[in-house]
Amino acid sequence: MTPAKLAQVVLDAAAAVFAARGLDRSLLPDSTAVERPRNPEHGDYASTLALQLGKRAGVPPRELAGALAEELGRAPGIKSVEIAGPGFLNIRLDPAAAGQLARSIVEAGSAYGRSDRLSGQRVDLEFVSANPTGPIHLGHTRWAAVGDSLRRILAAAGAEVTSEHYVNDAGAQIDKFGQSLYAAARGEPAPEGGYAGEYVAEIAQRLLAAHPGVLDLPREEAERVFRDSGYRLMLDEMRASLERFGVHFDVWFSERTLHDSGAVEHALDELRKQGHVYEADGAIWLRTTDFGDDKDRVLIRSNGEKTYFAADAAYYINKRERGFDKCVYLLGADHHGYVNRLRAIAACAGDDPDFNIEILIGQLVNLVRGGVPVRLSKRAGNIITLDEIVDAVGVDAARYSLARSSTDSPLTLDIEEITRRSNDNPVFYVQYAHARIASLLRNAGELGVDRGRDLDPGQLRHDKENTLLKRLGEFPAVVATAAELREPHRVARYLEQLAGDYHRFYDACRVLPQGDEPVTDLVRARLWLVEATRVVLANGLGLLGVSAPERM
Repeated sequence: MTPAKLAQVVLDAAAAVFAARGLDRSLLPDSTAVERPRNPEHGDYASTLALQLGKRAGVPPRELAGALAEELGRAPGIKSVEIAGPGFLNIRLDPAAAGQLARSIVEAGSAYGRSDRLSGQRVDLEFVSANPTGPIHLGHTRWAAVGDSLRRILAAAGAEVTSEHYVNDAGAQIDKFGQSLYAAARGEPAPEGGYAGEYVAEIAQRLLAAHPGVLDLPREEAERVFRDSGYRLMLDEMRASLERFGVHFDVWFSERTLHDSGAVEHALDELRKQGHVYEADGAIWLRTTDFGDDKDRVLIRSNGEKTYFAADAAYYINKRERGFDKCVYLLGADHHGYVNRLRAIAACAGDDPDFNIEILIGQLVNLVRGGVPVRLSKRAGNIITLDEIVDAVGVDAARYSLARSSTDSPLTLDIEEITRRSNDNPVFYVQYAHARIASLLRNAGELGVDRGRDLDPGQLRHDKENTLLKRLGEFPAVVATAAELREPHRVARYLEQLAGDYHRFYDACRVLPQGDEPVTDLVRARLWLVEATRVVLANGLGLLGVSAPERM
C-alpha cells in the first residue's frame, strides 16, 4: 500500500464517520496526507486529519480520532490504529499490505514517481540564457544542472514544460564581440570593454579561414562579418557544451527577433491598454512603482532608442501569448534587482505576479581542488568553462553535486571530493547502491534464481525491509514536492537516504541462497524488493540527469 493509497483510505474512513454521525461532509478536504512518524515505534504512518476536522465539525478531536480508528481498523491492509495525544492517529500496516508496494513499483517501472499534481499547467522554464559572446562558464553551470533537473521534475509532476534559452543577440555586447574578433584577427589588442581570452583568437582564425579576404573589406563591413559569423559559431559551441552536459533546450529564443518582428511595439501597445504607460521628459515609461518596483522604468529613451527593459517586457508578453500559464526565470546571483521589475511587468500586463511569473535566484558556485581555488581558464581568459568542469569531474559528478544543494546558498565544489570513490561522496554513494543491486541481480541470473511472477508480500517482515519499503513509498510525494517548490535538491537528498536504507537492508538481510539452500518465497520476495529499489534509484537519478550505472 502506497502512502497515497493509505491517505485515501483515511479520507474514505472520515467520509464514512461523517455520514454515520450526520456531520457536514462539505468540511472534508479533497485530499489528505499521511506521514512517517519520527519514532518508528509509533507506527508506520501518522494522520492528523482528526485534529484538522474535529473543531470545525463540532466534535472533540480525540473523540473523532476514536471513531476514525474504529473505521480504519476494518479496512483491508491495516493491522492496527492507535490514538495519541489530542487526536493523532498512528497506523500500522499489515506486512502483506506494506510489501505489496514492491510489486506496484516494479510493475510501474519508469512511471513510478510520476503524478498529475501539476497537470494542466503550461510552464515556460528559462535558464542559463548566457550571452553568445563566450563559452558557457561555471556561473552558468549551476543553473544548467538545476534548471534541467527542474524541467524533468516538473514534467514528472504532470506539467507541460518548455525549456527555453534566451539569446542576448541584440545590443552593444554583440557589436563589441565582433570588434574583438576583428581586432584579434589583425593581431591588435581587444577594444575597450571588449572580449579577451584564447577562445576569441581561436574563433577569429576560424573565421579568417571561412571568409578569406575579409580583412580587405572596409573595417565596418569586416566587423559585421566577424560579428554575425562569430555569433553563430559561439552559439553552436554553447549548444554543443550544453548537450554534452545533458541539457537540451526546446527553444533558443533570439532577442533580435523581438525587435525585428515588431514584438516590442506590440508589447508597448498591450501595456498602454492596461493604462500603465506614460510619457515624461521625451521618453516613454512604464509605471512599475505601482507594483512594488523601486522606480519607474524607461521603455523608449528620448532619442527613440528602445531599452533592454522594453525587450524584457516584450519577451514576457510573448511568452504569455504563446500560451504559457507560468513563466519561470532562473537567474544568477547578480540579478536580484530583476525580481521586482519582472514581477511589475507581469502586473502591468494585467497578470497575477504571484501566479504567472516566478523568479528564482541562484547563488554563486566556486570550484576548488583540495581546498585550493582552481586556476582560471587559459582559453576563456578569466573564467572556468563548462567543458573544463566536465573534463575534470565528468557529467554525473558535476550535475549531481550542483543539483543536490539548495540554490539559496553559495556552493563550493571540491574536485577531489566529488570524484572520490567512497561513501563520503554522495554521488558515488547513490550510484554505488544502484550498481550493487545490478550486480546482485546478475548473480541471481547466473544462479538461475528468479523472483517469479508471484510475490508473497507477507514475507517482508524484517525491520530493515519495512524501513526500505516505507522509504520507497515516499518517492512520489518527494517528486511532487520538489516540483511544487522548485527544489530539485529534495530528490538528491531523498536518494541518499534511500541508498543508506538499501545498504543497511543488504547488510542485515541476505537475499540470495548459498550453496544448496533452496530458493524460498522469502528469497523471491526480497528480489522483488531489491528490484523495486533499483527502479526508484534509476528513476530518481534520471530526474537529475545522472546515469544509473550497472557496474562501478
